[in-house]
Amino acid sequence: MRRLGAKVLEVIKKSDLVLLTLCVVTSLYGIVMIYAASYAWGEPSRYIVIQLGCVLAGIVIYFILTAVDVQIIAGQRTILVLFNAGLMLLLLVWGEWINGNRSWLDIPFLPFNIQPAEVCKIFYVIILARTLSINQNRISSFRSVFSAAFHMAFMVGLVLVLSGDMGVSLIFIFIFLAMAYMGGVSNWWFLAGIGLIAVAAPTLWETAMDDYQKNRILALFNPELDPYGRGVLWQTNLSKEALSNGGLVGMGLLNGEQTNTLLPASHTDSIFSSIGEQLGLVGSLITLALLLSIVGRILYVGFKSPDYMNRLICIGMASVFLFQIIINVGVCLGLIPVIGLTLPFISYGGSSILTAFMAVGFVSGIKMRPAPDRSTQYIRPY
Repeated sequence: MRRLGAKVLEVIKKSDLVLLTLCVVTSLYGIVMIYAASYAWGEPSRYIVIQLGCVLAGIVIYFILTAVDVQIIAGQRTILVLFNAGLMLLLLVWGEWINGNRSWLDIPFLPFNIQPAEVCKIFYVIILARTLSINQNRISSFRSVFSAAFHMAFMVGLVLVLSGDMGVSLIFIFIFLAMAYMGGVSNWWFLAGIGLIAVAAPTLWETAMDDYQKNRILALFNPELDPYGRGVLWQTNLSKEALSNGGLVGMGLLNGEQTNTLLPASHTDSIFSSIGEQLGLVGSLITLALLLSIVGRILYVGFKSPDYMNRLICIGMASVFLFQIIINVGVCLGLIPVIGLTLPFISYGGSSILTAFMAVGFVSGIKMRPAPDRSTQYIRPY
């Protein structure tokens, strides 16, 4: 028992306490804003209890994953792929349709639904990092790029077929692009990919997208498609109006005009607009500063690591958060079509907060045990 206690203390001392502090502070700030966003119409006490419980559970997960060597987990790449596939297939049994997507598992004994893709994206980062590291000395070869692209296409296909959630599938594509580029894949492959997308775009537009998805994109460039703002631009207009109401310092906590009446998903997808309305530009900038400090700390740990795979894992975890921040804020500002992605550590959501702490837990483990420098074996091809 004494030896176990000593081991726990060692893990706590060697973990990245700076990263943990940033995540906890951001999560507590998020809990305050969840309460303020749901105060007038929802069940704030229930949301707060669940979110706080998930934050506490997330801290435990953080230290557990700090103690685990991610190299061992990455070595079980096939098992990770099967785990992701199995988790997504559970949607066929317990999947719940919400807003046209079957993205959530409604398990009776849990107080919140689980979005399996949230968990899958964390292990997908490890799978992709392992795949690229195996081929790091020939990173731009056809075999290397095809193998990495296959894992990306496999996950995107699973998400689209089983849940129909195009927004979530974009996360996996963004992770692939960020990790492949930072991993050293030749720019020629990216140019070839852009060319392929340009050729396939008209066909994908006609066959792979529903009319409401097309209209969400077109309406940003042609507001006349929804002149009264009661259709595809409804949520976008309310989000923008909430932000404009806030001005410099906001209308005050619990006093948001749109937040307390019409703003949809004010405690989840639209929480950035709710923050902007209640705390103004100052609150919005504080929110972005907290989130970007987490991304920056993850990248710092990654670039300090001498191990190629560990660096890629950190880049992948940072790209997960960065993509969600860009999309969530972009939607609220009316710059991006409505895509239902949460704001990491801020939005309400049990699976979202738990997987966020999973991601940073793996990063903390990388900081705890720097690997031997094998980077001299790798020369970036041009």
